[in-house]
Amino acid sequence: MRLTTKGRFAVTAMIDLAQRHGEGPVTLAGISDRQKISLSYLEQLFGKLRRHALVESVRGPGGGYCLARQMGEVSVADIIQAVDEPIDATQCGGRENCRDESRCMTHELWTNLNAKIFEYLSSITLEDLVEGQAPRNIAILADQREALQGRAGAA
Repeated sequence: MRLTTKGRFAVTAMIDLAQRHGEGPVTLAGISDRQKISLSYLEQLFGKLRRHALVESVRGPGGGYCLARQMGEVSVADIIQAVDEPIDATQCGGRENCRDESRCMTHELWTNLNAKIFEYLSSITLEDLVEGQAPRNIAILADQREALQGRAGAA
């Protein structure tokens, strides 16, 4: 299984976008700053995400990107496939020429693993991931608030 930074960054950027759903278009520069992902890399990824109808672009002042579908309708598998990230644990890319142009003994094992991985990634939506971030973000905000109050009390 090779999940490169392309797939990881695409999922991360889509979570960032989804967290701001309903607040208007989100700029790639904003995502780049928050997630520490190169702006030019995000431009490439979002071109692919747009072509696969996962995001919509809004031009002009105040423009940026919005989700093209509801968060619950976009799976992690959709995102990874949109950016041309293969979900393939076989060494032959499914061509069954793993060993001297013939099928290797473990081909079926890796093919079944591919199916399980795809099934798992298809079962997780952006909505699931955004909801999973909420408790974490609340804890971070509480920690920041305590730190600020501690500094104010020390002054």
